[in-house]
Amino acid sequence: MTVLVCYCSCPDPLSADRIAQALVDERLAACVNVVPGVHSVYRWQGAVERADEVLLLVKTTNARLEALTARVRSLHPDELPELVAVEVAGGSPAYLAWVAQQTRPGD
Repeated sequence: MTVLVCYCSCPDPLSADRIAQALVDERLAACVNVVPGVHSVYRWQGAVERADEVLLLVKTTNARLEALTARVRSLHPDELPELVAVEVAGGSPAYLAWVAQQTRPGD
């Protein structure tokens, strides 16, 4: 099973908490770190924007990514939510097994 870390920026703590809770409750993520105090600089609709955001670090599996992506889209207040997944190249075997176990539907 391939473990992923997904990055998702949120515009405020309330939306970040709501998304994090739903992803864990629905077994789409084993764990979500909520990191406040992120300052982002990005181009949107032809202009350079700056925003204070909250970053979610979502631990999941490749098998759950499609459902996780759909759920983030349904909960996120932004028109185009940031959600990128990075494959975990290694780590504690016990932790990676825990991520896989916690994201199995119906467990």
